[in-house]
Amino acid sequence: MKDLPFDGEITKYFETEAPEEVRLAIRDAGKNDILADGYPYDARMNGDDYSDQLDALQIELVKLQADVKATRKRIAILFEGRDAAGKGGTIKRFRENLNPRVARVVALPAPSDREKSQWYFQRYVPHMPSGGEIVLFDRSWYNRAVVEHVFDFCTTEEREHFFAQVPDFEKMMVDEGIVLVKLWLSVGRAEQLRRFLKRERDPLKQWKLSWVDVEGLRRWDRYSAAIRETFARTHSGPAPWSVIRSDDKRRARLAAIRRVLSRVEYKGKDHAVVADPDPRICGGPEIWNV
Repeated sequence: MKDLPFDGEITKYFETEAPEEVRLAIRDAGKNDILADGYPYDARMNGDDYSDQLDALQIELVKLQADVKATRKRIAILFEGRDAAGKGGTIKRFRENLNPRVARVVALPAPSDREKSQWYFQRYVPHMPSGGEIVLFDRSWYNRAVVEHVFDFCTTEEREHFFAQVPDFEKMMVDEGIVLVKLWLSVGRAEQLRRFLKRERDPLKQWKLSWVDVEGLRRWDRYSAAIRETFARTHSGPAPWSVIRSDDKRRARLAAIRRVLSRVEYKGKDHAVVADPDPRICGGPEIWNV
């Protein structure tokens, strides 16, 4: 345990604190089994099918990039979700064939003392896309609605102020001509813990773990309440949420790319490839069940 991050706290949680049904689901599952109750598929997507579809969709992303650069479109994509929901892996598949000068990732650290004294949205404004840019936010201003609230990093008044302002903030973005796509990757409790256990034992992925991850396992229900309220208060007309069930990372990545591509018209779009995302995997907040 001493050689594991945080002295093996994730393993300790699994062995002594996790709900019994979560422990049993993880112990009894095969490598490719889906753990979430109610997930529409029993097993992970076939690797060959996934690779074929991903290759075709990445070609469409390259077409989108060319069109964005030529027409000076501005696209902002928010990737939100619980820890280990698959945000980083999905962003990687978005960007791996794109020019980083056109498609860039924004992952802001904790705010400085100076930033804490500013208007909450102020530090995000400089990172908004200019003409010909796609910006992928690896977490966003919704930290205040969920993570900051769950860990008491903000006051109730500050969070209420956020909810009062965020619809107008996002409407201004859309009115300005920015294509705003809000993605929420939703992972079940057993699958999240299984991914954390894997990270804890993998020397190449241990750096991904933080104290917030470890403590967050114990605050599952508080996270759920915060997420539910966030959807209720920010699923607005000009900036709706797309919820993607990410218990199978492969299906989630394909759905996320399709959701973005379906929101933007661009030269040479192959509608047979893009299509709409699988409605069993991607929809509005009504398909969120954790």
